[in-house]
Amino acid sequence: MTFLTPDNPHLSELTIDPLIPAQFAVNCKQAQEGVDQDVTEEVRRLVQAATSPNTRRAYRSDLAHFLANGGKLPATAVDVAVYLARFGGKLAIATLARRLVAIGRAHTCQDLTNPCQSEPVRLTFRGIRRTYGRPQRQAKALTKEDICAVVASLGDSLSDLRDRALILLGFHGAFRRSELCAVDCKSIAWSDRGMVITIRKSKTDQERKGRDIAMPRGRGICPVEALQRWLETSGINEGTVFRSIDRAGRISNAALSGDAVGVILKRRLRQVGCDPSDYSGHSLRAGFVTEAVNAGIPTWKIRRQTGHSSDTMLDRYIRRAEPF
Repeated sequence: MTFLTPDNPHLSELTIDPLIPAQFAVNCKQAQEGVDQDVTEEVRRLVQAATSPNTRRAYRSDLAHFLANGGKLPATAVDVAVYLARFGGKLAIATLARRLVAIGRAHTCQDLTNPCQSEPVRLTFRGIRRTYGRPQRQAKALTKEDICAVVASLGDSLSDLRDRALILLGFHGAFRRSELCAVDCKSIAWSDRGMVITIRKSKTDQERKGRDIAMPRGRGICPVEALQRWLETSGINEGTVFRSIDRAGRISNAALSGDAVGVILKRRLRQVGCDPSDYSGHSLRAGFVTEAVNAGIPTWKIRRQTGHSSDTMLDRYIRRAEPF
């Protein structure tokens, strides 16, 4: 069996994948002697698909950091505990928690004992939480007044039309940034009453069950009208809806990134005299949830829009302005 050591800290150079079960890889190689290679490659592809690409990239990055800072695979409980102690207070607790998952996954996939489940590691991590724990920083929620102020400041240029549709859709649809950037023309069903956008895949729906987001037409600031104006003016009739625009006014074929949503929102808030430092792309989703709860809308209806599976998770998005 090939072990990973600090001598090779860059996981991208590995000839094996530490996140695929070792015995499975061996079995696939042996099976290729008597089975169609296309079949075994399909099995391998499906095993890889069990974990999302973003999660795999995060795990590989976490493992690279562990190996580059004195770690090795297989690791002992002491190796992991020392690593935790070294970065306790320097890295966020959520980051360290994910590192433990990645280290543990790399061991179990190689049929090795998971040191992260040992008592020394558990106690070390618990000590870090008690010593360095602090409330998780949350993006400030945008109110309806904030949204109205930003939208009122926008004109009829291409970037203004795009940003108006982006902000209104993100707020009224309670979209995650990744969901907002993934909206394409085929996912929109138009009607006289409004539109329904189908989210085919999301952070909490890796199995692609999907959910429909309905947005009715309304008076005044209307996300349906804003999106129609953007699509008509831009000439976009296929592919992703929200794209970058260069200084010459040329529209890219590539979708906006999740980070770009936050950059656009911060820039528009700054233009209306609002300090954007406490806001992010997440502020649109948090703003919808907060406004809906304050309006007395039942949580089950809110969750149908946001895709949350429980009120416990939904409550994390509520920014309470008044404690009573």
